[in-house]
Amino acid sequence: MSAAAATFWVALAFVAYAYAGYPLLLAALARLSGRPVDKRAITPPLTVIITAYNEEARLAAKLDNTLALDYPPGQLQIIVASDCSSDATDDIVRGWAGRGVELVRSPERRGKEHAQKLALEHARGEVVVFTDAAAVLDPQVLRQLAANFADASVGCVSTEDRVLQEGGSVAGESFYVRYEMLLRRLETRLRSVVGLSGSCFAARREVCREFSETLPSDFNTLLGAVRAGLRGVSDPEAICYYRSVSGEREFQRKVRTIVRGLTGLFANADLLNPLRYGLFSLELASHKLCRWSVPFALCAALAANAWLAMASHFYAALLVLQLAFYVLALLGARSRKLARQVAVKVPLFFVTVNTSIFLAWVKFLRGERIVAWQPSQR
Repeated sequence: MSAAAATFWVALAFVAYAYAGYPLLLAALARLSGRPVDKRAITPPLTVIITAYNEEARLAAKLDNTLALDYPPGQLQIIVASDCSSDATDDIVRGWAGRGVELVRSPERRGKEHAQKLALEHARGEVVVFTDAAAVLDPQVLRQLAANFADASVGCVSTEDRVLQEGGSVAGESFYVRYEMLLRRLETRLRSVVGLSGSCFAARREVCREFSETLPSDFNTLLGAVRAGLRGVSDPEAICYYRSVSGEREFQRKVRTIVRGLTGLFANADLLNPLRYGLFSLELASHKLCRWSVPFALCAALAANAWLAMASHFYAALLVLQLAFYVLALLGARSRKLARQVAVKVPLFFVTVNTSIFLAWVKFLRGERIVAWQPSQR
């Protein structure tokens, strides 16, 4: 086998593993060596931290939603962490003080994690729930999250995501959301998830002691739990709803999220050492590093295929198929009508995601780091 052929097939196998082989491996390992969560009804003192920057339009609805959650009032503290908001956000929070809502305001805008860190200094709960102003929480979410901490091995818990349509009805889950939630469930069964929902997650307060202002709090909290000898899990009964964004805003959100993820991963690269962290290292490498390396494998496969096609009808046919896949994605990007067709939707989504990953790598390698955040207008 020539070097070009080896490059092509290895690159193709890499992409297949990143998207299909990894969940199959998780399922097999979970059956052989699964570790179920010992979930039991408990209600420890709990602090909800709502992070907000210029959220005057939706903060009242968020506070209504939070105060309506089913949890013993004497066990619940609610803090709004304002990242130096310049609109009426802080005044709205002060108006809710009589209902027990506390305001922690950053004196300068230094990012989501800085605001969360300031709020942690005022948190009294044994468990801390971090949530965004755009997230709508299921009435039972706090009880469901808390129940996981009856298991002494659990350091943090992720909600599961559901998408809301305009008008507030629940949308059918996209393939991507279903796929990500499947991975979280399989990882939970095996050992630990490798990521938490940024919209809402919970953690033991001691796990948050090394809280970083420069790394994404959801990812970094999970990695901190693993360092402490604990694990993170996902609870399919703890539901968080959010409104999706579309088009360019969603693309830029993906780029920002991956830049922050790369920053967190390489700041904790020692967690990729399987001699120290065992199966978690395999999960972290497969779910994050492999997935974020797919664009380079795709480029290698295309280049090797183009070279091989000059001397082989077989590889020429494969090249035509590859190019057709990318052409379908391009057509979908130019036509909303075509983008709704399954034959176009899948290539469009795949190419869009991997383009966002590639651009995130470019930004990351140029030294760009994202600390201050602009919440997506959902």
